Amino acid sequence: MNIQKYKIALVAHDNLKSMLLGWVHENRHILADCELFATGTTGSLLHEKTGLPVTCFLSGPYGGDQQIGAKISEGLIDILIFFWDPMTAVPHDADVKALVRVATLMNIPIASNQSTANCVLTMIQAAKHIERPWVISFDFPGQTKAVAPPAPPSLHHQASYTSPFRQLKQLHPGYGKVDPLSKLKYKLAPTHPANPAH
Repeated sequence: MNIQKYKIALVAHDNLKSMLLGWVHENRHILADCELFATGTTGSLLHEKTGLPVTCFLSGPYGGDQQIGAKISEGLIDILIFFWDPMTAVPHDADVKALVRVATLMNIPIASNQSTANCVLTMIQAAKHIERPWVISFDFPGQTKAVAPPAPPSLHHQASYTSPFRQLKQLHPGYGKVDPLSKLKYKLAPTHPANPAH
């Protein structure tokens, strides 16, 4: 099976670096199959604490965010995981906005916190367990998208298929009305008795 090796950029603001380190450590068994990139300080910490190979750029304030943005615009990074702190101003805020802008423009997944990062890993895991060869493509608008192999026909498209459920033809006359005393909705009345003998 052809499995795509995802190229993931990891970035975190100073007070969230420990959170990113913990997240990478917990998920290192998945991230070990990916190619990791990071800004200077974050990348050094990740390699030191987890042992995963990380390609390091400059530190964020010295142009690391711009370097990652350039790689994204060249199509060399598939996913951006950026733990950013919306409550703290950073001196290179323009670079941060430019990085998020180019990632959005190039239509790659951007995980800005632990919950969205977990969603990205779930997507990566799902892509590995699909029986048919499958590549999840994050092409930017205007680019030709990869087409997945056709799925097997559904049961509903087979001529011989008959539904195991009988059609409900008649509703109880009080269905949908509210009893003012009990405030409970009437339930559906069966169209046929459960036991035909009664």
